[in-house]
Amino acid sequence: MGQSLAAPGTTADAELALTGDLARPARLTVPDLLGWPQHRAQVAFECATSGVQRHVFTGPLLHEVLTAARPAFDPVRRKDRLRFLIAVSGADGHHALLTWAEIDPDFGRAPVLLAVTLDGTPLDRVGPQLVLPQDRCGARHISGITAIRVDGGYLR
Repeated sequence: MGQSLAAPGTTADAELALTGDLARPARLTVPDLLGWPQHRAQVAFECATSGVQRHVFTGPLLHEVLTAARPAFDPVRRKDRLRFLIAVSGADGHHALLTWAEIDPDFGRAPVLLAVTLDGTPLDRVGPQLVLPQDRCGARHISGITAIRVDGGYLR
C-alpha cells in the first residue's frame, strides 16, 4: 500500500498539511490518500439550515493516516497518547477538534474518515473531507481540509 508521506505532487489538487508533534509531517492530496485502505460510510446527519443530509463517503481512516505520520508518543508512558489533540481546519474557515482517544482502536475506535469521495464524486480539487459517521449533527464534518495539527503539549 502506498502510504507515502512524500512532498506534494505537481497537480492542481488541493493539499492538506499534517503538522504538529509528528516525526513525519507531510503535505497530502486526495490522490495520496488513495494509498491507504479505503472505507465506506453511509452517513445521515442533521443540518441546522437544511435538515437531514444523507451521503456516502469513502476514504482512509484518520487514525491510519495520522499513525503513518508517527505522532510523538512517549513509548515509556503507556497512556501518553491520551493527551494528544487533533485540530482540523477547512478552506471555508470551519474547524473541529478531536482527541486521539476518540479515534484510537484501544479506546473510542470512532471510524473517522478523511473522505476522498462524496456520493461517488472525487474530491481531488476541493480536498478531503473530515467525516464522523457517529455524529448526529454534521457540524464536525469539515470540507476542503487544509490542515490537520496533532498536538500533545496540552497535558504534559
